[in-house]
Amino acid sequence: MPMKSVDATVSGFDSVFEKFRSDAPNNKASLILFLADKDPSTSLSWCPDCVRAEPAIYKKLEASADDVAVLRAYVGDRPTWRNPQHPWRLDSRFKLTGVPTLVRWDWQNDAVKARLEDHEAHLEHKIDALLSA
Repeated sequence: MPMKSVDATVSGFDSVFEKFRSDAPNNKASLILFLADKDPSTSLSWCPDCVRAEPAIYKKLEASADDVAVLRAYVGDRPTWRNPQHPWRLDSRFKLTGVPTLVRWDWQNDAVKARLEDHEAHLEHKIDALLSA
């Protein structure tokens, strides 16, 4: 089955996340991909690591034979993300330190099962390992 994706921003995250969590038992893998917002003038992310990682992540997810759901969570523009008080930096569930961050969500324990941080999220063998975790 093709990859299913849904998008959320910081302001609307809680309601989207609740639906994502309730649908999780229907998927082989439930992933959260934290990304930087796109620059409206270029339609590209302001984050070079996101620009590098996104194609590799989508390639692997779209090639998966399993039902995979992805919640793309956009952290905001650069000044918003750089704020040490950013909600996802402080959220004990996610503890974000960088973007992109790809998280495998364990719906049974309602917790992060595995994650790829910004410096490794573009590595295809690590994406494969996360999918099979």
